[in-house]
Amino acid sequence: MSTRPVRRVRSAPATAGSPAGPGNPAPAAHTVPFTGPGIPPARFPFLSALTTPEDLQGLTHEGLSALAEEIRAFLISTVCATGGHLGPNLGMVELTIALHRVFGSPRDTVLFDIGHQAYVHKLLTGRAEGFDRLRQAGGPSGYLSRAESGHDVIENSHASTVLSYADGLAKARHLADESDRAVVAVIGDGALTGGMCWEALNNLGGAPERPVVIVLNDNTRSYAPTIGALADHLEHLRSGAPDSVDWLLTAARRPRGTAVAAGTAAPDAGRSQGSPGGPGHRDSQDGEGTAPLSDGGEDVMPGPLPVARNLFHLLGFAYLGPVDGHHLPSLEEALAIARRLCRPVVVHAVTVKGRGYAPAEADTADCMHAVGVLDPATGRPGTVDSIPSWTSVFARELCRLGQRHEDIVAVTAAMPGPTGLVRFGERFPHRFFDVGIAEQHAVTSAAGLALGGFHPVVAVYATFLSRAFDQVLMDVALHRLPVTFVLDRAGITGPDGPSHHGMWDLTLLGAVPGMRVGVPRDATRLRELLAEAVAHTTGPTALRFPKAAVTDDLPALKRLGPVEILHHCRTRHVLLVAVGPLAGAAVEAARYLEGRGIGVTVADPRWALPVPPELTELAVRHRLVVTVEDNTRAGGVGTAIARAVAESGSRTPVRVLGLPARFLAHGTRPDILAACGLTAQGIAYSVLRARTDRPHDEGGRRL
Repeated sequence: MSTRPVRRVRSAPATAGSPAGPGNPAPAAHTVPFTGPGIPPARFPFLSALTTPEDLQGLTHEGLSALAEEIRAFLISTVCATGGHLGPNLGMVELTIALHRVFGSPRDTVLFDIGHQAYVHKLLTGRAEGFDRLRQAGGPSGYLSRAESGHDVIENSHASTVLSYADGLAKARHLADESDRAVVAVIGDGALTGGMCWEALNNLGGAPERPVVIVLNDNTRSYAPTIGALADHLEHLRSGAPDSVDWLLTAARRPRGTAVAAGTAAPDAGRSQGSPGGPGHRDSQDGEGTAPLSDGGEDVMPGPLPVARNLFHLLGFAYLGPVDGHHLPSLEEALAIARRLCRPVVVHAVTVKGRGYAPAEADTADCMHAVGVLDPATGRPGTVDSIPSWTSVFARELCRLGQRHEDIVAVTAAMPGPTGLVRFGERFPHRFFDVGIAEQHAVTSAAGLALGGFHPVVAVYATFLSRAFDQVLMDVALHRLPVTFVLDRAGITGPDGPSHHGMWDLTLLGAVPGMRVGVPRDATRLRELLAEAVAHTTGPTALRFPKAAVTDDLPALKRLGPVEILHHCRTRHVLLVAVGPLAGAAVEAARYLEGRGIGVTVADPRWALPVPPELTELAVRHRLVVTVEDNTRAGGVGTAIARAVAESGSRTPVRVLGLPARFLAHGTRPDILAACGLTAQGIAYSVLRARTDRPHDEGGRRL
């Protein structure tokens, strides 16, 4: 990391806690105090008085500083009580205040890439009262929500999308002749590693007539540290010399045509910050050229370019920064200048993830990116769950397999910790690859590794695999390459809501020729299936499991090929096909139904897709087949089984139980599964309805 300073804007006064040193802002002067949930005026006088962003305009500099400390204290107390994204929001306090002071939301459109960095935005737009129920059923979403507020414009929480939204909105503003309505896109340096960002930058930088302000929130990481050449370039910018805003203000005051003496440097010569860039710039062989600058209609001095220009300049953007992301006067001046330029601009704000909370700043893993319930005084959980998670079982088993098979390599898209690959990376660093927030690249890079004789294991959240479906289909499956996809957070994730439920992967993967999909019901089956997957050499494989503690092992009574029988009755009234962790609920339902004289067989296919022939043969020997999965009912295993049974010529009816084909709100995983009828009681109820030819009731009422 560089030791050169991040500069403030020229006219900004110094304040307590403002940075004075190395390439990132200095730590906060003190750790903010914590308190209980709610917004009691005695403890939070400034925050409790806010109802709209306009209220910020009446605050003095001292009042704004006090508000920033109150917001941090409030976030620590509430998020530690409910769980949520703590570190990202502690780093966004001053930047969000500055955004709402310079821009007038909702008339001006402020867009956040991934809403988990927008808690401060929620507080400033009048939603503090509900924060003690954050991410709980009926409480505020942990992401942006259009249903909550007119200030929330987009609620997609998959990274690297905001610049494309901004491009489209800028086009809409231009077509509607609404040039007075600013478009602002806030994006982190980690998200900027996603390829979609560069597609958008290509379009934005090529349209100087459509103003967009890109605020780069550079805290050097997403979950993990930002990697690659982009991270190196941003570090170079953070280590630069005098602030670019000085250069812009000085240049803007020069009369048109004023020349700089030959051989002299512009105020920012020799550094990569400060030039507005864009069309009209050209470099001569000796590093000089002309640099016309417009602040919204007035041409200003041509003069020599900086010797070194940064990547944003080359793509057509003005560039302001780096600016201390925790110094309000600097931020406000930079944002105000960006607005006046009336062209595509990048404001580079350098922030500290976890700012002001010592346990977060000291957390080298992810700066308390996402936390459960914690003791705010220590930053530690009050209780430690002794039951291992699915992720931890996978992590240990992959390391064991990696020790035995030197061809196994691991690939992650900026999430080594959440997907369980940290341990593998520590054990086998030369066989571990973090590609940044770039799922498409991760999959095709894995295909290249497979072409080179290795067996890649690509670990991603189930919801994020959809971003790389084309690569799975055409770059891996078409070539019958041995790549294993491990899908964490499959099915219902719970408090993270609709964009994070992994409820479409079985539908998507079921359409991929040659793809084998395994769904373990317990830890033993996860170990077995992972070993079988990395031994498979004739095509791709995938495993999926939820965000939860592993269930107790559920032993099989017997096996038919890959299919395991978990419950058996001599009478063959109903075949329950239980997919993965729902097997326990299916067995419990079978026992209940058996007590009512209904003979039930429970089968776990293990390798659920494509449908094993042994499962089809078993199905046609029963009077009714009911499938149970935590994937959408539109497609998935149940649909595939129904098709296989029909194609066999059998008229055995198949009833598919699963998640409804709609976006499901946040809540706990058990509550959402119960609401969808995916409990023992709900399954038994659905079987009874199906036996009497009554239509499916996805509510799964209690018996």
